[in-house]
Amino acid sequence: MELFPIHIYTPIYYQLLFAIVFITAINTFSTNITTPNGIKFAKMVGGVAVIYLLLIMGLRPISYYFGDMGTYNNYFERYQSGEEVLKVKDGFFYAFMKFCSYFMNAQFFFFLCASLYILPIYLACKKWFSNYWGYGFLMIISVLTFWAYGTNGIRNGLATSVFIYALSRDKLLFKALWMFLAVNIHTSIAIPILAYLIIYFKNNPSLYLKIWFLAIPLSLVGGGFWESLFLGFGFEEDRMQLYLANDEFAEQFSQTGFRWDFLLYSSTGVFAGYYYIFKKKFKDKNYRVIYQVFVITNSFWILVIRAGFSNRFAYLSWFLLGLVIIYPLLKKKFLINQHNKIGLIISASFLFTYLLEVIL
Repeated sequence: MELFPIHIYTPIYYQLLFAIVFITAINTFSTNITTPNGIKFAKMVGGVAVIYLLLIMGLRPISYYFGDMGTYNNYFERYQSGEEVLKVKDGFFYAFMKFCSYFMNAQFFFFLCASLYILPIYLACKKWFSNYWGYGFLMIISVLTFWAYGTNGIRNGLATSVFIYALSRDKLLFKALWMFLAVNIHTSIAIPILAYLIIYFKNNPSLYLKIWFLAIPLSLVGGGFWESLFLGFGFEEDRMQLYLANDEFAEQFSQTGFRWDFLLYSSTGVFAGYYYIFKKKFKDKNYRVIYQVFVITNSFWILVIRAGFSNRFAYLSWFLLGLVIIYPLLKKKFLINQHNKIGLIISASFLFTYLLEVIL
């Protein structure tokens, strides 16, 4: 189903999302979010954003214009024709695709994938932010990589959404089960899961912040050493080797080399968490975990920042960036006219994405 001509599909997505963000920003300046009208608007804008994403992402036309979508469609058609699942890595996703091929067409399958990408984030935001979940949801979808990993890197996106949902669960058993599912959708989510396990045994934001700063000179001095090291220690899976070693895909991340611009982008989350945890003494246990997972996985990306396709590794921390920045503001009052600041922060996050994806 083609809602818009395919060549303007992505620009239309950003233009309509721009309108939602703009209206939200205006409302945060005209209405205090703690009033009944403010709470009503937060829920409404969240609902509009969820429905909008389900429609525009879920009903997009099947095409290689959306990158890996075309490849997954080929798999789906082969499964429909009777081919068995041969994939072992990320086996759950392909088994799920095979199961769906028995009773639905490809268009409905991709709508289902979009739903499974969007709804876990919605549920996590509802759990964490209650009346203000709409602002949390809007912040997460405003981040640079959100659209790309719902339409192109579909398995990556599904795995990270399931991981976010896992973080929102209270009981350790349910966290473990959802994380196990996530890693069977896309193996790369093992990196954030490993970060979570490290934090489980050593919860120390100050330590991981120091490691993040240390990773910068280590990457500058070490160069390709770190890529070779990780290829030799447990990252031998073909796709990991492709991400780290193949310069053919450098265009996907604009250029190879040390990306100071994207390091600066990552630093917004690093310093936001530092401000909340160390300056404002924000004690929320869930937030401390989210922040530390972000810092550890971002440190890993910094070490392999020169690799072709390192955007895939950046995404393993960036999918948490919106949460790291907005979470405390939706849980506790820190600032004068904080409702204004929430609107400004969501707008700034989206405008950066809009600048890179639409204007430049």
